[in-house]
Amino acid sequence: MQMNSARYVSRLTRQTQALILAGGRGTRLEMLTNWRAKPAVPFGGQFRIIDFSLSNCLHSDIRRIAVLTQYKSHSLIRHLMVGWKKLNTDYGSILDIVPAQQWLEDESWYQGTADAVFQSLDIVEAYDHTYTLILAGDHIYKMDYGEMLAEHARSGADMTVACNVVPLQDACGFGVMRVDDRDWVTGFTEKPAEPEPMPDDPSQALASMGIYIFNSEFLHEALTRDASSESSSHDFGKDIIPAAIQAGRKVLAFPLARAVSGKPYWRDVGTLDALYQANMELLTDDPPLDVHEQHWPIFTYPVQGPPAKFTDHGPRGGCTVVESMVGNGCVITDSSIRKSLVFNDCRIETDCELDGALVHPGCQIGSGSRLKNVLLDNGCIVPAGTVIGEDHAADKARFHVTEGGIVVVNREMLGQERRYQPPDYTHIPRASA
Repeated sequence: MQMNSARYVSRLTRQTQALILAGGRGTRLEMLTNWRAKPAVPFGGQFRIIDFSLSNCLHSDIRRIAVLTQYKSHSLIRHLMVGWKKLNTDYGSILDIVPAQQWLEDESWYQGTADAVFQSLDIVEAYDHTYTLILAGDHIYKMDYGEMLAEHARSGADMTVACNVVPLQDACGFGVMRVDDRDWVTGFTEKPAEPEPMPDDPSQALASMGIYIFNSEFLHEALTRDASSESSSHDFGKDIIPAAIQAGRKVLAFPLARAVSGKPYWRDVGTLDALYQANMELLTDDPPLDVHEQHWPIFTYPVQGPPAKFTDHGPRGGCTVVESMVGNGCVITDSSIRKSLVFNDCRIETDCELDGALVHPGCQIGSGSRLKNVLLDNGCIVPAGTVIGEDHAADKARFHVTEGGIVVVNREMLGQERRYQPPDYTHIPRASA
């Protein structure tokens, strides 16, 4: 990939306002979004999904960021306030958290992605900027937005849409694009029942990533016109982009491959199976997404706590940890963990076996339990001797089993209170110097 001039790109990023759309519930994640917004769902051992978009902004030198929230946003806002407000002090940047305003006469919640931006235009336009970068807060990927900005500015486009190649059978869940030999978008259909294949590869389709760059003046014009249309669903993919193409505006496609240094990686973790699989991909010898990469680290608010502890109580004891990640604050006693991610502050008691387990923060797993291909949501207390993942008929009677055979368990299914309060280590007095 031939990088654009750093000085040229930096001038563009200083003229750019990023908007992260983080208000959606994410209904396909089902019980994981009963009490939190999708961008706040844990991922990768210590991150939240929204950390990937925010980290990309930071690495791309985009420092003016607004996060638009709506649905059950408390945990998301708390994460942003505690972990990301440092942007304002450490980097002289601006991070705005913009809850749904309900400033329209009908006091409705956001009707679509475009409506979310339209209802927040007065706040967004309070900062002077030439370009507006619109991002989804619920995708896992690494991308240099500066490269996309450079292509957008040099092409003279009114808007640019980031895109990636996906298998044709999966394309019905995305906006599918048709482009000419100069990457100008000539057709766009949101979530088509019969996706259009790429001309040179009928097994693939060109999908929108939900990442857009607008000239800010054009964005204002397009949103204002769309808001006055009673027939519109007020969505970028369904309405704004097709209307721009029909009106003859210049819409450019930008392939993800031009904004990464290695093989492109992008995952829409919108279903339980997709979320589970994306987590498990991190455990392979050569993961498609390397969260340990020093060149492009993913930033987050690291939960304060002691290092993970593994105990061995005699010749029949000891811990086996293979192809797994274990977060800080965990205590694991004489147990076997294989191909699993155990987030922070979990307790795994004696003689447990975890295989393909995704264990969210604060879980306690009682002695003698066996968990296979299981996703435990925050704060689950699994009784001693519990077996999950070996008998799907029994699992379906108590828990939720996905199409891919993953057993999803939350506190309510275990008969426990919904509320999970993470441990707070910050109250411990500091030792004197």
